[in-house]
Amino acid sequence: MPKLLPGPLGISENPPEVTVLLSGSAMNIAPDAVVSIHYTLTNDAGETLDSSVGGDALAYLHGRGNLIPGLERELAGKQAGDKLNVKIAPADGYGEYDKSLIQRVPRRSLRGIKNVHVGMQLQANTEQGPRTVTVTHVVGDMVTIDGNHPLAGQSLNFDIEITDVRAATEEEIAHGHVHGPGGHHHG
Repeated sequence: MPKLLPGPLGISENPPEVTVLLSGSAMNIAPDAVVSIHYTLTNDAGETLDSSVGGDALAYLHGRGNLIPGLERELAGKQAGDKLNVKIAPADGYGEYDKSLIQRVPRRSLRGIKNVHVGMQLQANTEQGPRTVTVTHVVGDMVTIDGNHPLAGQSLNFDIEITDVRAATEEEIAHGHVHGPGGHHHG
């Protein structure tokens, strides 16, 4: 039996080996890590398209397709505190612009939709499943819709600060997304 040192805790003079993980230990971004980032997205003209600065950081589950592929690839292996500027080519972002996704349809095919106007986004049922389309032109009884993502064909410039990296919970992995602050809330 180990000899105990005096004191209220009865500490052994031969304590078992303990591994302590310090809060803030550097964890690399890898599949199934929950990553929080602040970002500013600009186009090649320098126009800001989106930003989390001044708001909550974006939290996502790495390796589950929750970000565009090129950005997720650039973040792999990084740690909290890292800052980076990356340019994502269209093929690694929202894809190349595909002219075959533009269609002219009669207004009557948009049953139940009143006041069809340029910029309006609609859900279309396609052979590949639901797709968001944008009305780009309305002339008389004809409506032009575009099934490309609004950022298709564009290079995307990200200015990123990684604010946190942690292991995902079993529930987050099972659901394929982050829960809690900056993530998804079930309710």
